[in-house]
Amino acid sequence: MRHLWLRGRCGLASRQPTTEPAERAAALPVACQTQTMEDGPLLRVNGLTKRYPGVTAVDDLTLELPRGRIGLVGANGAGKSTMFRLLLGLAHPTEGRIEVCGVDVEHDPISVRARLGYMPEHDCLPLDQTAADVVSTFGELSGLPARAARQRASDILDLVGLDEARFRPIGGFSTGMRQRTKLAQALVGDPELVLLDEPTAGLDPTGREEMLELVSRLGSFGISVLMATHLLDDVQQVCDHVVMIDGGKLVVSGGTQSLLERNGVVTLDVGGRVDALIAGLAARGITALAMDGVVEATVDGDEDMDVLRDVVADLELPLFRLSSRLTSLDEVFVRRAGSPS
Repeated sequence: MRHLWLRGRCGLASRQPTTEPAERAAALPVACQTQTMEDGPLLRVNGLTKRYPGVTAVDDLTLELPRGRIGLVGANGAGKSTMFRLLLGLAHPTEGRIEVCGVDVEHDPISVRARLGYMPEHDCLPLDQTAADVVSTFGELSGLPARAARQRASDILDLVGLDEARFRPIGGFSTGMRQRTKLAQALVGDPELVLLDEPTAGLDPTGREEMLELVSRLGSFGISVLMATHLLDDVQQVCDHVVMIDGGKLVVSGGTQSLLERNGVVTLDVGGRVDALIAGLAARGITALAMDGVVEATVDGDEDMDVLRDVVADLELPLFRLSSRLTSLDEVFVRRAGSPS
């Protein structure tokens, strides 16, 4: 009932023919922003485990994620697709519990799916149908009357840049156009959260940038995003929060900027007394090298920054400069995934 009411509040009376991206963005119902961005975490996972014969796809995962744009990062086979199946209620956990938008997936999967949109990785669109037919059909399946679903589909296809192509058979679409159609069908039901499985797969550089721009824009409409990908550059560009998994285990979870700022190389100038500082840091498990009269130390989080401070203080060294060089999410993932748990 809640979502039917929202659709009534957020539905558009008429489609405005627009061509510019900013104008297309305005076509999505902004009224949904204040209605869907409710209090409380977006996802809460506690002790989540999913075992198949001979393999553990998700291994004792516990985390709480805020609303916004979230990147779910891992190599192929890391457990991302299994996570999506569990969130959608299409697979049952071996152990643990999942809440999506405050609703327990195991107890009420239908209510959870009413709050979700899903863009699959693989090309699963009927090639003999038009984009307008496919997206409006998904609108009807989500509960919209036929006429409202057709109108809503037109608005969403306009948003994703397929206004002029909406009556063409999907079989003649490029890869980028098919990706946009999949995104449109995920949005037509007015979800609180949209699950995007490798949304930039197969796209050329221009198509990739355009897709990431669309994903980035969704937050302004009150729609949270969980984007599964193995491309860390995509996450770094559009996501506020990142969850890294490897072999089904949690590697790290945190704000994107926070992870970038708290990991990397820190330069310390202690007036030339580099040997004492390097030895003191090595005794505390931090790798450091002498470079042109200063010390460069590799840090991995706030704890290592605290160690730097303590070692400098304990050795009573002067500290003339402390600066950091931002790392990339790729470096964070490699360092954390390769470290012993």
